[in-house]
Amino acid sequence: MMLARAIHFDESDMNVFHSPARTGEWCISGGFEFSNWTEGDLTGKAKQAFSNGWLGVETFGRVTFVAVTRIEPAELDALTQALAQHFVTIYGAPSVEAAMPAAREELNQMMEMCEEHAPNTVMTVARELTPAGVKESYRIIEQRDAALDMFAVHGGD
Repeated sequence: MMLARAIHFDESDMNVFHSPARTGEWCISGGFEFSNWTEGDLTGKAKQAFSNGWLGVETFGRVTFVAVTRIEPAELDALTQALAQHFVTIYGAPSVEAAMPAAREELNQMMEMCEEHAPNTVMTVARELTPAGVKESYRIIEQRDAALDMFAVHGGD
């Protein structure tokens, strides 16, 4: 199974997001956060999070770049539980049990995207508001000559 971890090429995420994700934490798109947003919500650091921020599923901070890497089943179970709890705490889901299907769906969507790519493939997300809602697109940056660990840290066991 593959999922994505937050990576940082420099310190810019620390300055552009209200709450930056921690290097190495597991990430998903997190576009659900913006489902009810309007143009009026797109200002300052909130606009940056909307425009190109992946959501860390440990700190619930944002990051610009993620890298594909292998995830263990136990880690996935813990992330699913944490995301379901986030849905209860922040979005008012009635219980963790009721939120588990939505949490699984979010993580499965990200895993499906990651399964198509080799480890260390870097990805970015871009969002825009449309009359139909939030539209997301993804950019894939394939690993080339240099090893990713030569210029980015993305965690590991």
